[in-house]
Amino acid sequence: MVNKIEHIGIAVKNMDDANVLFEKMLGVPSYKMESVESEGVLTSFFQTGNNKIELLMATNPESPIAKFLEKKGEGIHHIAFDVDDIKAEISRLKNEGFVLINEVPKKGADNKLVVFLHPKNTNGVLVELCQEIK
Repeated sequence: MVNKIEHIGIAVKNMDDANVLFEKMLGVPSYKMESVESEGVLTSFFQTGNNKIELLMATNPESPIAKFLEKKGEGIHHIAFDVDDIKAEISRLKNEGFVLINEVPKKGADNKLVVFLHPKNTNGVLVELCQEIK
């Protein structure tokens, strides 16, 4: 079962500029910046109350974020949901007919295991499932 919205991911071209913008807008600094080499991305996280925003900047031209920015420009990239048992959710969603981009959870940013649902099955929205690594 899905517990809550874990974060909203926003693709940005320049992390320094985006960090300044979001710090001013949200009134809080980024609490963590992290590079995820396997995805070719630099992330920056902001938290206000229970809400989190993840900024994503491509670190190589072949990364999914670079391709997204080239095609769609800056903006909302994905919505992530927190789950307790990512493997059970993968099985449940596959049985419901959803197509996953990756069926094996991989290590993502912010100490999470992640999988993505293909947007063609989710009304055009890239959905990420996240489970805290314990």
